[in-house]
Amino acid sequence: MKFRYIIILFLAVAFTFDATAQRRPRRVQKIDSLVLVRSYIDSIPVLHARIDSLVRANDSLSAGSGDGRYYRLFAPLTFYHSPVAKALYSERSDNKGDKVVDAVDAALLSVYLNKPWLVINDESKLKQTGTLLTDIDTPIRQEIKMADKADPFIDEPVGVPVGVMIKKPNFWTFSGDQNLQFMQNYLSENWHKGGESNYSLVANVVLNANYNNKQRLKFDNKLELKLGFQTSRSDTLHKFKTNSDLIRYTGKLGIQAANKWYYTLQVLAYTQFTKGLKANDKYVYSDFMSPFTLNLGLGMDYSVETKNKRLTGNINMSFLSFNFKYVDRKSLNGRNGIVGNHHTGEDFGSQLTTNLTWNINDMMKWQTRLYCFTTYERYLMEWENTFTLKVSKYISANIFIYPRFDDSTKRDEDWNFWQLKEYSSLGFSYSF
Repeated sequence: MKFRYIIILFLAVAFTFDATAQRRPRRVQKIDSLVLVRSYIDSIPVLHARIDSLVRANDSLSAGSGDGRYYRLFAPLTFYHSPVAKALYSERSDNKGDKVVDAVDAALLSVYLNKPWLVINDESKLKQTGTLLTDIDTPIRQEIKMADKADPFIDEPVGVPVGVMIKKPNFWTFSGDQNLQFMQNYLSENWHKGGESNYSLVANVVLNANYNNKQRLKFDNKLELKLGFQTSRSDTLHKFKTNSDLIRYTGKLGIQAANKWYYTLQVLAYTQFTKGLKANDKYVYSDFMSPFTLNLGLGMDYSVETKNKRLTGNINMSFLSFNFKYVDRKSLNGRNGIVGNHHTGEDFGSQLTTNLTWNINDMMKWQTRLYCFTTYERYLMEWENTFTLKVSKYISANIFIYPRFDDSTKRDEDWNFWQLKEYSSLGFSYSF
């Protein structure tokens, strides 16, 4: 019976203790702040040691230390023999006992085995290109070159007077052509200045002086000088005769009207150097100032210029033109349209003057001049054509064709009022 009461008492105490334990709140574990601070302070030396190790590793790679054992880790990844040799034949290692070299070789071997595709070179190729650098014995130091000391910059005061030179533009252009030609010459029987067909020599000079201010004013000047001599076995009276004789000046003063059009005053004056003769004939057909012609024309001038500049020139149309003619030899009055016992003759009319140059190619050039004058009672037309073939820089061949119409002269049975002059020549030429 005693054991029964003891068991019942034990069970009662146990149930009571369990209920009490279930009603008691669970205690929350508290962290001691002192322990946390102590742990933080202890971690600082560890972190400082790690930083010092990184600094030492960096110093070992710097130029000052001269230790080049780490270069293989930072150079382009290369397959070296030593890491593999150490793994297979550890007893043959050349750097046995060097912990740094062993560590580098171990790191490289790990890359070779795990990521071989990263290897881009091998030691054999490096040896073929040159000596393989194995170590650095002396420190590598950069040579620093000091720049020369520059003079201090002196601030100049604002407003210092500066001398400015303004050069006046030159609106004048000058050019010229000269040639000395040997030629074959043909003239019609009624050529107004005389002469005969033959072989001869002629010299030609053309000078140009032009002014253009690139605004509205233009002043062109052209002087043409031509003189040729011939000898003829059939001529028993004259040792020399002229076959080409001309002094001609053309001047134009223009004021721009629109684009390529100019209001123009043109002056045209021409005569010859010496007497004009025919074979076995004492009669003088022309002479210096016999005749002398002066033409003043007021009108419009058009400048011709293609895009490639192969065709250039001008066309002058003078609706009002005054023509003055002077003949020093009175015996030549009738041949030059002067009526009566006078030296001069004047008339009014209109005239057209065309001067064009066409550079057909680099070797051939065509120069043409067309002059027409009419008083609406008589008509004069002169058309000069010169074809030039450039053989070399100083040698050229020329063909000159010159038809002329003048109904103020005596009518010829064969040629009517037409006249013709032609020659071909070969000789020296020069242009500037």
